[in-house]
Amino acid sequence: MDDVHHMRRAIAVAETVRGSTSPNPWVGCVIVPADPGTTFEGATAPPGGPHAEIAALAQAGDQAKGATLFTTLEPCVHQGRTPPCTAAIIEAGVARVVIGLEDPDLQVAGQGATALRDAGVEVSTGIEVGAVTEQLAPYVKHRTTGQPWVILKLAASLDARTAAPDGSSRWITGEEARQDVHRLRAASDAVLVGAGTVRADDPELTVRLHHHDHDQPLRVVLGTAPPNARVHPALELSGDLGEVLTDLGQRGVLQLLVEGGARVAHDFHAQGLVDRYVIYLAPVLFGGDDGRPLFAGPGAGTIGDVWRGRLVSVERLGDDLRVEVAA
Repeated sequence: MDDVHHMRRAIAVAETVRGSTSPNPWVGCVIVPADPGTTFEGATAPPGGPHAEIAALAQAGDQAKGATLFTTLEPCVHQGRTPPCTAAIIEAGVARVVIGLEDPDLQVAGQGATALRDAGVEVSTGIEVGAVTEQLAPYVKHRTTGQPWVILKLAASLDARTAAPDGSSRWITGEEARQDVHRLRAASDAVLVGAGTVRADDPELTVRLHHHDHDQPLRVVLGTAPPNARVHPALELSGDLGEVLTDLGQRGVLQLLVEGGARVAHDFHAQGLVDRYVIYLAPVLFGGDDGRPLFAGPGAGTIGDVWRGRLVSVERLGDDLRVEVAA
């Protein structure tokens, strides 16, 4: 049996529910019966609904007996909003369980795999663990630190300017890049901007995609937004950014998208609070040093102090480039 092939399919199934399951992780499951020929799939539902394994078992029915079950995350062993998945897997007579990533949640943390083995189920772990870890990075960070995974979104000209000296900036990037931002929002539990950006641009910060049928992300403003701003209803927070992230983590935010402005971007970057940078670069040149910069605030004083990240991907979107960098 091709474990990698089936786990990759489970990863793809999990991606279809990203942005709708928080604070639960987005998990995918594939069941391959003992008599191959068809497979059964499931993905985690929003909180209160079935986990991926339960959804797949419901599809498989009697064909789960003797089957191999592939799941991106270790099955739960505790009673939460729903019964434990391990008990359902054992009761269904599944012969083998293949796990991508051990669950970092202390209520599971290896206990799920142990419970399955104790019941006579063969368990394999670590299949496509790198890809699953990347997919579930926000969940892992939330469960291990209590804070959300932070993505800082930036859009700029090739000479690293975000707006003209008069503040005008619409639009530096093209339609494809702007649609990608909406996909980022859709995958995030909350979107954050500073009150200055609200006053200057009056953004809605909503997801505007034809196929988007999930709840809108929580809109967060650092400071106080004008009462008639389009961002409302919004959560208004202030103070230490670390405390802001802890507050959001306690509200079930696993992934936070920070969209600006330049002062907010600077402060998150300077304090080392960004996990991923997504930068959209347009083939535009302001041609001077008086345009608005990506960051507003003091930077590295010498070349030895510059921040260096790891390039994750570079993708062309229309005429623009999408550059993703890991901290």
